[in-house]
Amino acid sequence: MTGEMPPPETEGNGSKQHIMVFPYPAQGHLLPLLDLTHQLCLRADITVSIIVTPKNLPYISPLLTAHPSSISAVTFPFPQSPSLPPGVENVKDIGPSGNPLIMASIRQLREPIINWLSSHPNPPVAIISDFFLGWTNDLGIPRFAFFSSGAFLASILHFFSDKLHLYESTEPVCFSDLPRSPVFKIEHIPSLIPESPSLQDLESQRDTMMNFSSYGCVFNSCEVLEEEYMEYVKLKTGHNRVYGVGPLSSIGLGKGNSDSSVDVEALMSWLDGCLHGSVLYICFGSQKVLNKDQCDALALGLEKSMTRFIWVAKTDPIPDGFEDRVAGRGIVVRGWAPQVAVLSHVAVGGFLSHCGWNSVMEAVASGTMILAWPMGADQYVDARLLVEHKGVAVMVCEGGDTVPNPYELGRALAETMGECGRSVRDRANKMGHRALAATEPGGSSDADLERLVIELSCL
Repeated sequence: MTGEMPPPETEGNGSKQHIMVFPYPAQGHLLPLLDLTHQLCLRADITVSIIVTPKNLPYISPLLTAHPSSISAVTFPFPQSPSLPPGVENVKDIGPSGNPLIMASIRQLREPIINWLSSHPNPPVAIISDFFLGWTNDLGIPRFAFFSSGAFLASILHFFSDKLHLYESTEPVCFSDLPRSPVFKIEHIPSLIPESPSLQDLESQRDTMMNFSSYGCVFNSCEVLEEEYMEYVKLKTGHNRVYGVGPLSSIGLGKGNSDSSVDVEALMSWLDGCLHGSVLYICFGSQKVLNKDQCDALALGLEKSMTRFIWVAKTDPIPDGFEDRVAGRGIVVRGWAPQVAVLSHVAVGGFLSHCGWNSVMEAVASGTMILAWPMGADQYVDARLLVEHKGVAVMVCEGGDTVPNPYELGRALAETMGECGRSVRDRANKMGHRALAATEPGGSSDADLERLVIELSCL
């Protein structure tokens, strides 16, 4: 099967530019690229073909509904791999450790996509694909790499692209080439090299590292947060086709709200009854589940802190009796919460977060201070940017398996949410205003979106 052709009305219409969009099947990658696609369709008279596998189709249905005449899904079967359990088509089905396997499997779509391109009556003039899909550079059309993470991380990965031996370093690595010459422990840099790399894995890893060779780079970020690293990317690519178009969550189709399994009205009503800035929102992203010791420590820390809170606990093992003991002062949400809406509420003064990039951008857009607990992947890099470079976050814990001292954690939560955190909250609030202004007419992200639209229309 070589993918379904777009509906007839978009097929042969030579007057419309045809763009291909290829998301990576992980929520943190997929949703911001779909938000970008929505913006492009609002601003340009284009047709878009989104490459997708059957189980990921539901993610794009809101876009198909919003733009029925300009967007179509091109569905390819997910390439089976003996290393992946049957039925896995998205990282959420297997966890972050499955990334190399999913990347290697998706690589097998290259031939079917080339066949689809060569038989299309109005072939795409460009592809916008996730930065994990570096092999899409070789499809014969200009490729814009979409970074669902920041320009700081991209700069670090680029630095590593011809220095893979540094991954074996026992000493901290100094990124002397980058603005501020940051120094990181090697375990705090996301390793895209699997523990027992096969040739195929190394190809996937190389694809990810070499992204600056694309025709253009699009970041879900903004100047107010990462101007110096955007400029670094422009310097390294040697051209100006670098676009900071975020925070996409604030201009996306659902403005970041996903289906929620909680009574949103009751949650918002509870927040309405809380003092301004008094509530700590706690969520560690879509992948991380805390272990029992971590949950016990966090629960006791929250009890000791006397801070009001909303804890999005998913399937985390919350201690027995905890919810009764904090009744009225704290709410535990099982499943999903409307994160963008909660962060934007005036009662929320802090966000205890793992510092995954989507959470970072949602916090920045809402002007909310982050209490950082980075656990892996890009999160240590993101936390460094927020805590040390921008002063809009406070480090309270680090490590995916770390069990914090509950008394120290409780004290840190109370102090940061109290008078001691006021200056950080003020800086976060100011950055929030500037980040939202970036997406409005005349702002830097709005201008970069327009530049991207013009670039696509000239191809």
